[in-house]
Amino acid sequence: MLHFFKQFYLTNYFFLYWVVVIVLFCFSFPFDFLFPFAQLAFVILLAILFLDTFILFFNKTKVDAKRKVNTPLSLGDLNHVELRVNSGYGIPINVKVIDELPFQFQIRDFERKISLRGGEAKSINYSLKPTKRGEYTFHNINLFVSTVFRMVERRVEVEGKQEVAVYPSVLQMKKYELQLFSQTAVFQGIKKVRRLGNNNEFEQIKNYVQGDDLRTVNWRATSRTGELMVNQYQDEKSQQVYCIIDKSRSMRSPFNELSLLDHSINASLVLSNVILKKGDKAGVITFSDKLGSRVPAEVSGLQLRKIMDVLYRQKTRYLESNFESLYYGVRNIIKGRSLILLFTNFESHYALERNLPILRRMSKQHLLVVVFFENTEILDVADQQSKNVKDIYVKTMAGKFALEKKKMVQELNKHGIQSILTKPQDLTVNTINKYLEIKSRGMI
Repeated sequence: MLHFFKQFYLTNYFFLYWVVVIVLFCFSFPFDFLFPFAQLAFVILLAILFLDTFILFFNKTKVDAKRKVNTPLSLGDLNHVELRVNSGYGIPINVKVIDELPFQFQIRDFERKISLRGGEAKSINYSLKPTKRGEYTFHNINLFVSTVFRMVERRVEVEGKQEVAVYPSVLQMKKYELQLFSQTAVFQGIKKVRRLGNNNEFEQIKNYVQGDDLRTVNWRATSRTGELMVNQYQDEKSQQVYCIIDKSRSMRSPFNELSLLDHSINASLVLSNVILKKGDKAGVITFSDKLGSRVPAEVSGLQLRKIMDVLYRQKTRYLESNFESLYYGVRNIIKGRSLILLFTNFESHYALERNLPILRRMSKQHLLVVVFFENTEILDVADQQSKNVKDIYVKTMAGKFALEKKKMVQELNKHGIQSILTKPQDLTVNTINKYLEIKSRGMI
């Protein structure tokens, strides 16, 4: 009996119908001819109530639901979830579906309504956008079933506890991989850079065929064989490329619901995949006040999974970044000249000047690219129209801060350090373009 009352719910329609009956009884006192109609309405509603209850509760058949989630979920992307609801009743029913979502989404009013014919199954699709990495737990699926009379609802609780992990954006990684290695790349912001210079490895000597570069003719082999012979080269591969990610408090700044650290992690995963597809060795190092996780650069089939697992566990530390510790860590970890993309954030020219000597020392041993961020909110303020003296002052200060970022780029270039100053939403495309440019110019 207790189990019955836990499932039994009266709907708003039930109360509406009974309000009508009560009104009829009230009007029947001055108007006696309405009393039989009130009695008839009372009997009909009582009969419908018992019939509705009998159909929903004294029937072995019921509804069922199943949730389908593509795992792992991708950080900062819309991830699609499907609920499949199946009716075991032989009559049309209405179902109100309430899915118990992970608390991280803070969605407390999730509700979907569908109508099912006898024995029919339907899918409910919705999307979720996680903004933090970690473990997310889905709980049960609650189904509130009613007939066409809608007087009573039966609550059916379907066991649906499911734990899923939110990883750095796998969807972005696949999207950029598809764009980069297809003809649509140029339309998505990824530049097709012409190879400059000659940074190839000798492969073999072969007979000349129409279309071969005449500059590769091997005259010694030609004179020996009596046929025109050319040198064949292959792209130099297996070069080391490291993404170094700053986890200090300067990377906590939010943008589009994600922190700068999360934007850097997503970009590093996408770039690592591109690096491996290009035949180079990809590695990752994190740091803040001390050296953090590290994945030595390799080109193995499991390398991307190793990088993904390390990036998944990273958290912002609430301390200042220690570039000196990073420098000595890089000396011990990275053997041989490599390309290093350093994801960090300098909010002032003083912060750059304080660490510039260390960056210069790193750039002597490796090809260093410093990646830092434009403050989009300051840029928006600088572009606003001024209406009074206060607005003029605020706009002037915003313009000053925006100009200071550009001066940082000039300062780095003056010391031979390459840099990328980017908006967070353009980070992935800009880093991929920089890597492709460096590869095309044979700089590593």
